[in-house]
Amino acid sequence: MATTIPIYLEVGQKRVFASALDWPGWTRAGKDDKLAMAALLAYLPRYGIVPKTARIDFPTAAQFKVVERVTGNATTDFGAPGIPASSDIKALSAAEAERICALLAASWKVFDRVISKAPAELRKGPRGGGRDRDKIADHIIDAESAYTPKLGLKLRTPKRDDAAAVAATRNAILDAIRASAGGPQGGEKRWPPRYVARRMAWHVLDHAWEIEDRST
Repeated sequence: MATTIPIYLEVGQKRVFASALDWPGWTRAGKDDKLAMAALLAYLPRYGIVPKTARIDFPTAAQFKVVERVTGNATTDFGAPGIPASSDIKALSAAEAERICALLAASWKVFDRVISKAPAELRKGPRGGGRDRDKIADHIIDAESAYTPKLGLKLRTPKRDDAAAVAATRNAILDAIRASAGGPQGGEKRWPPRYVARRMAWHVLDHAWEIEDRST
């Protein structure tokens, strides 16, 4: 029997993002609602590696319930989700924070495994443009460094080949999400921690899947 998964749709002028509210990183896009949800469902097996890595039960079949539609912006149409769900500002329990952190940490592990197996030069083509493996890895680090102020953190951008610095940055992000439990969820200059985890996990997994697709 298919499990019902609550999702929200971020609707731009050129594309729609469908995101599973309780599964950070399970976000896909399409030209309209139907195509976005079809893409999300198609990626169920691929995303399933993340909760498996985190040792969290995940359904093998799903159906979606749209619980919210939000209006997208230029970021949406550019090709990235850019709007939180209204429920992201609800109080975050300690247990939920731990679950979110486990899934985000698992997303990083999946990305690291993909990077370790990928060739340095990736097949060129429309999927993801022309960046090669190391450029994508640098891009991920730069993007996550840009996100950290949204959690109230001030961190130096680590170098890709400095494993200790990368790990320290990731741990600081996870600690900030955990520390947010029971407190305010976002603010004028901050993103809700749920949304930070969803956005970071989407970005790292989207590029992990790109690398896999362009390695063959």
